[in-house]
Amino acid sequence: MKVPVQMLVGFLARVAAVDKDEAMGLPVVLMPGPMHEAVAPGLDGHCELIRLWEESDPDAVLAARRDEIVAVATGGTAIDGPYLDRLPAVRLVASFGVGYDRIDATAAAERGVVVTNTPGVLDDEVADTALGLLLMTVRELGQAERYLRDGNWADGGPYPLTRATMHGRRMGILGLGRIGQAIADRVQPFGITVAYHNRSPKDVEYQYYPSLVEMAAAVDILMIVIPGGDTTRHLVNAEVLKALGPDGIVINVARGTVIDEQALVDALRTNTIHAAGLDVFEHEPKVHPDLLTLPNTVLLPHVGSATVPTRTAMANLVVQNLTTYLTTGTPLTPVPESTRLLP
Repeated sequence: MKVPVQMLVGFLARVAAVDKDEAMGLPVVLMPGPMHEAVAPGLDGHCELIRLWEESDPDAVLAARRDEIVAVATGGTAIDGPYLDRLPAVRLVASFGVGYDRIDATAAAERGVVVTNTPGVLDDEVADTALGLLLMTVRELGQAERYLRDGNWADGGPYPLTRATMHGRRMGILGLGRIGQAIADRVQPFGITVAYHNRSPKDVEYQYYPSLVEMAAAVDILMIVIPGGDTTRHLVNAEVLKALGPDGIVINVARGTVIDEQALVDALRTNTIHAAGLDVFEHEPKVHPDLLTLPNTVLLPHVGSATVPTRTAMANLVVQNLTTYLTTGTPLTPVPESTRLLP
């Protein structure tokens, strides 16, 4: 059987690259699944990269290389304690994205493994998306566009006046971190006042509410920017939505698990709240079927940071975290659970 020339050349190049890495004694980094196209080239010459999803027997590769793999680069693979127990030499997990709820950072810290994420480089992009989603939801811009595209403007007259307006509203931000602050900066020129709920108050000018329910009762926009994970699962529940009230609008650019999605559907259907704008969902990419049919929702397919420049910057930060850690032992952006492991 003849082997295509291109396939043979590619195979030989890969073998040569592996041989070169081994000869140079480069550290071994595991990539469990595909990542942004800039990550692998950025690591070239710094490590031997195992592309696990390309292996015919991934378990056999992990078993054979378990004592060599010192770091993991991941774009969404679930990594918990048992996963790390299979890789006893790993000391760093470099994650692509701000949220790292698919990585058990506490279990990693218990095993002496540092976890990094990619904050900062996507703050403005996500904040812009949040503002756009808010405008679309309040002014029903998506519905109005569909009205036009369906020929209703020509045949049925102007789109009905929207009940809500942006100006003079009160926003409660759930999670006043970098992205939350960037959102607050953007909405204030609209005359929107800002409050926030965190685990503890911050040194900012906005009103702090120690209770999420109390904040929801005091505002009419609930902006969700808090990390996902077990500690925040269904934090926004039926009680919070009822407190938000019939003029209330929910915007979520964080993680879908923060909202009890069935409670949200019920609140939207019964007009317990006015509307919701969502970029994330509890079981994405699957979306609750009722959210798709309710008229008072604006839905986006998790595009908060989805631009070429921002995703490239995120990939570059993954590379920088890996290369800096491999050369100095100190990554650039460790998550809070990992900071006690560093000098």
